Amino acid sequence: MNTRSPLVIGIAGGSGSGKTTVAQTILQRVGPDRISFLQHDAYYKNLSGLPPAQRAEVNFDHPNSLETELLTQHILQLKSRQPVEVPIYDFSTHSRTQRTYTVQPRGVILVEGILIFTEASLRELFDVKIFVDTDSDLRFIRRLERDITERSRTTESVIKQYLSTVRPMHLEFVEPSKRYADVVIPEGGFNAAALDMVVARIETMLS
Repeated sequence: MNTRSPLVIGIAGGSGSGKTTVAQTILQRVGPDRISFLQHDAYYKNLSGLPPAQRAEVNFDHPNSLETELLTQHILQLKSRQPVEVPIYDFSTHSRTQRTYTVQPRGVILVEGILIFTEASLRELFDVKIFVDTDSDLRFIRRLERDITERSRTTESVIKQYLSTVRPMHLEFVEPSKRYADVVIPEGGFNAAALDMVVARIETMLS
């Protein structure tokens, strides 16, 4: 029986920076059967008790909008070789659904999210901290495309949210958290050389 503690890797960066691309590259190249993958986005607090208009006004880019305690608990459970039930969040209605999905314990725990390096108690769980650093104009374009196609948002609502909360919270929380990173990857998933080095390093640590 393998008694080695799982390797915990965090991938942070601004909204639209390419975090998910980096995470998916690691998943495919290291092997999804070797990785427990958690996304901070799944842990938004349940706002189903609020009227829809009030839900839309919540600052979803502030650390307080996320149930980070539950994410921390799930990482600790996976480190203890216990499966976890991850909540499923509905971004079109700003509410947590009644459904969950099971993540099994693996040799690597991969966690992705814009704010995962801002909380000291969560940050201390990571053996490797990766920050994906991408220019703000590219991040905005990617967010615009994603929110329209995947989250049923209008162009006007995406722009309003970006100016009112996304950009200010990025400057206040996300950008300063870069200093905690062990590795900074410019241009995210398009930086093949950096991804090669990260994957090779993970393979070395696993072996």
